[in-house]
Amino acid sequence: MFKKIIFLIIMVMVSVNLQAQFNPIKFHKDSLDNGLKVIYCLDKSAPTVATVLFYKVGSKNEISTQTGYAHFFEHLMFEATENIPRSSIDKYVQSAGGNLNASTSFDETVYYFELPSNQLNLALWIESQRMRKLKVDTIGVETQRGVVLEEMKERTTNQPYGTLLQKTMENLFKGTSYGWDVLGYDKNIAAATIDNFKQFYNKYYHPNNAVLVITGDFDIPETKKMVKEYFGIYPRGPEILKDTIKFPPITKPYRETFFDEKVQLPGLFVAYRGPARNDSDYYAMSLLTDILASGESSRLYKRLVDKEQIAVEASAMPWSLQYTGILLLVGIAIPGKDIKILEKIMLEEVNKVIKNGVTEEELQKSKNITEAGYISDKKNNLEKAQALAENEAYYGGAELINTELERFMKVTSNDIKRVANKYFGTDKNVTLIYMPKEK
Repeated sequence: MFKKIIFLIIMVMVSVNLQAQFNPIKFHKDSLDNGLKVIYCLDKSAPTVATVLFYKVGSKNEISTQTGYAHFFEHLMFEATENIPRSSIDKYVQSAGGNLNASTSFDETVYYFELPSNQLNLALWIESQRMRKLKVDTIGVETQRGVVLEEMKERTTNQPYGTLLQKTMENLFKGTSYGWDVLGYDKNIAAATIDNFKQFYNKYYHPNNAVLVITGDFDIPETKKMVKEYFGIYPRGPEILKDTIKFPPITKPYRETFFDEKVQLPGLFVAYRGPARNDSDYYAMSLLTDILASGESSRLYKRLVDKEQIAVEASAMPWSLQYTGILLLVGIAIPGKDIKILEKIMLEEVNKVIKNGVTEEELQKSKNITEAGYISDKKNNLEKAQALAENEAYYGGAELINTELERFMKVTSNDIKRVANKYFGTDKNVTLIYMPKEK
């Protein structure tokens, strides 16, 4: 008992020290007449800047016969615009000493640049060009169609467990626009016409459907002028109706086993519906999944890998989206071990939390890890910009960046037990098993 008290005191002291390191992030919010939201966040610690352009369009905005379009535009945006020659964007940015990338998810498509401070205008010019002057033409579309179809093949049919996300979404969210993977279906991309892509572009890629965030070392008044010059020339686009996704209840568990010659180690994947990103349960669930399966001291790792020696990996992945969430338990078995026994033991550990909750030591340790990661991330310009954009676009405002950590710290052990019961206390899940197949 004495050791537990000492441990808790140490954990609390660590938490206090970490909180002392977190200074509220200051930023300035603005908007243009055409609806573009802009956030300026100064950080003079290095002569660099980061920009994030967050479009409120992801795979959930697609229809079942036209999937993969949001991800396709992640690629097409690096082709050509009216004033930028084909395949030049990367060269411009790299020549200026910067880097660039993009990502697509179920809810958003995000483009970002990191550049020396004196090259900020380059990032803003490129983003303004792509927003409304992208060339959606035969050369660009056919070039990227080949690239995207090859990527889909590499990430699904040519990968072990490659169909996992597609099968999970199809069965966990059947009948909704979350019912397919972000990549979509290759048949939809293969069949898409130039007009299909133009209609998608003209619906979603407008200033009033985007949030622009600029972080780093720059002058706000001067940058405001550039933003207005580059983006203020565009009119508002069509108003996007708020999504009304209805999630039918899961009436029975879904289970499927695959035999795949690319799979070398048997894999068990158990998926549940989880809390949305703006749900108050999100914070307790995030801490719970850390306790269950984050690192070698987690419950699943200690039981499945260390004690029983039945798995080489045991993890839990929470994926909270705008309107729902995914909770995925993962166990990768040692060759020759019974996957059914692995599943039995994994669910035993989850049920222990449902029945008995977690210890205060486990909860405090999880909070400290979360806190350290949160503070570390917010010291990076790009991480700050992405968090500000996401919160402003979907979760009540950029101000959440300064209060979110408090919400994690307020989670109690009773909260952990409650969300464990709420989300894991059901057999209405999706269980996928991947087994090696002899060639």
